[in-house]
Amino acid sequence: MTAGAVGRGAPARILLDCDPGIDDALAIVFGCGHPGLDLIGLTTVSGNVNLDTVTGNALSVLELAGRPDIPVVPGSARPLLRPTLDARDVHGEGGLGAARLPAAQAAPAGGHAVDYLIDTISGAPGEITLIATGPLTNIALAVRREPRLAGLVRDFVIMGGSAGRGNVTPAAEFNIAVDPEAAAIVFEAGWRVTMAGLDVTLQARAGEDVQDRMRQLGRLGADLLLPGLLGYRGEHAQAEGGPPVHDVCALALVAEPGLFGCDPARVDVETAGRWTTGMTVTDFAADPGARNALVAMSVDVPAFWDLVLDAYARIPAAAPVS
Repeated sequence: MTAGAVGRGAPARILLDCDPGIDDALAIVFGCGHPGLDLIGLTTVSGNVNLDTVTGNALSVLELAGRPDIPVVPGSARPLLRPTLDARDVHGEGGLGAARLPAAQAAPAGGHAVDYLIDTISGAPGEITLIATGPLTNIALAVRREPRLAGLVRDFVIMGGSAGRGNVTPAAEFNIAVDPEAAAIVFEAGWRVTMAGLDVTLQARAGEDVQDRMRQLGRLGADLLLPGLLGYRGEHAQAEGGPPVHDVCALALVAEPGLFGCDPARVDVETAGRWTTGMTVTDFAADPGARNALVAMSVDVPAFWDLVLDAYARIPAAAPVS
């Protein structure tokens, strides 16, 4: 079964909740470049690095992408109940690997991400696709404060979880492991969660051939894409096939759902297991009425990279440097 996140026609209006992060940064640029996506706002959450750093990174990436007009609204600086967990060992102290972008001229928008999410989605019922590529703290707080939110989005897509093994522990993927209580709230909120987890994102690797194509993308390639990817650390980062670009998959799934193979399932989040906290327990054999998720399990990798690199090439900073 293939995902059906959006139909053809007008660009999909996107709200992106993120924690940039190398792969978040690449996802933001894709969202700015793909003609089928209308990125109307970003909210930030502590995750890969601290809240101030991820917010600054989001602003700098938008400026490089030629979209400083998109508002960036900071959100939660810590998980709901647990101590803060970050991924500086993977993304570097600055969050963008070896990329060093100038501080943005734009400032964060006022207010809090939770209020912005509720107000923006409630103001356009059925029109906005919500995408989360970081820990789910902001989303959980939003649906707790306004439970009707689950029925007001056009669709809800996350990068997170796994039907198999994790990457922080043998059971848990990072975005879920940071705040499993928030993830449990989100999966139980009454909407269908389209989950682009490690099962599919570890297939989307930027190998040498992809990096060679990125070298043709002017300042975008030289200043962000390549130094970001080359600065990735960790078990999966520089494995055979190149580093994966996890978060880009969530936006690509909205832009071109036919590239992905997805299966309906029941997903529950473990919050109390000694060895399994943060695990997304995925039951593909659950009763159809109990299924709350659509889980991406495969992707057409060559077509995925054609899609992504075409979107990158539309960014003004991708023009050849004269």
